[in-house]
Amino acid sequence: MIFVIARFCRRACPSFGAVSLLLLSISTRAQIPADSHQLLVAINDSWEATSGQLYGYQRGKGGWEQKFTTIPVSLGRTGLAWGIGLHPSQAGTQKREGDGKAPAGIFRLGDAFGYASSIETGLGYQPMTPWHYCIDVPTSPLYNLTVDAGKVGADAVNGSSEGMRRDIHYGDQQYSKGIFVKHNPENQPGAGSCIFMHLWEAAGSPTAGCTAMSEGDMDALLRWLDAAQQPIYIALPRAEYQRLRANWALPSL
Repeated sequence: MIFVIARFCRRACPSFGAVSLLLLSISTRAQIPADSHQLLVAINDSWEATSGQLYGYQRGKGGWEQKFTTIPVSLGRTGLAWGIGLHPSQAGTQKREGDGKAPAGIFRLGDAFGYASSIETGLGYQPMTPWHYCIDVPTSPLYNLTVDAGKVGADAVNGSSEGMRRDIHYGDQQYSKGIFVKHNPENQPGAGSCIFMHLWEAAGSPTAGCTAMSEGDMDALLRWLDAAQQPIYIALPRAEYQRLRANWALPSL
């Protein structure tokens, strides 16, 4: 594309170097999709910090408006690393399977999920059964997908450590209410899988790579979120957020 511009532009066109810089700027700019009107932003103090604050914004006529006081959240046990989402590829540590890091970047939110047959939320809802697994085995053709072993077969979920009914498999309530985060949407092997928002084990207890919170805060979040608003989730260290805020058109914290 740069070659074509340089080959056919005349005096009215900018210099080759200026065109290159313009294209580079465009390629590194991340815009929240125009059809997205709800935004969740998780901010921690550093790449290594395991806890942070969750902000909620609604897009109005005047721009992004904060809609609720910040929510305390737990993040990955080793902090954050760049994930794969709506943002351009970034230099730095990249999210990998099993690294204990929550993905940083901009991501769409998917359906809610949980143990109950139904739940109060404006999102779509998927009830989990003892046969539901999220596949975290990088060599599996079902990597980063949530599947029903009754449909795909027991062999297909062999080795996965993400039984979605944690109350049955692991004896806790962490997945009794949660939200799918659309990280690594092309399911690149080893790039990180099964990223959710869910209930924390205890206040301040870090996760294996998700964003966790209290049940009361999760309930309020589920009631507020609306699938028709195309909600977006962002996670970044504070300094990184401030560095990127103008170029990515992010709200002021």
